[in-house]
Amino acid sequence: MANRDVRLALWSGNNFSVRRILLRRGGVAIRDLGAFRFNNALSSFRLRNVAQSSQVTLVLFSQINFQGSFRVFRGSQNVANLSNFNFNNVTSSLILVGRNLTNSEIAQIQNTARPPQDVLVIRQ
Repeated sequence: MANRDVRLALWSGNNFSVRRILLRRGGVAIRDLGAFRFNNALSSFRLRNVAQSSQVTLVLFSQINFQGSFRVFRGSQNVANLSNFNFNNVTSSLILVGRNLTNSEIAQIQNTARPPQDVLVIRQ
């Protein structure tokens, strides 16, 4: 399963600094980052699929339960400053999977507030 190769590190400061949360094993859907006391705190991240670097999607949402405005990041990458994407300190929920989610799949997630079936769901 591709999700087991996914890694994500989240930081509350720019340039991978201050508070860090590591997700080391697989796809996850976090309905409310308040569960980690990280609501509206995300400023930078490192995203990886260690087996197939192009096969990973991170979707950041501005509201809990995968609602509000969102930003999509596909493929392994480091983002040192979410201000460059007009999304600094606004993330309230996220979805991480070890494949490329299509725009229609993301729209379906927003419409139903249901993440993909093959991920761990974390609620507050």
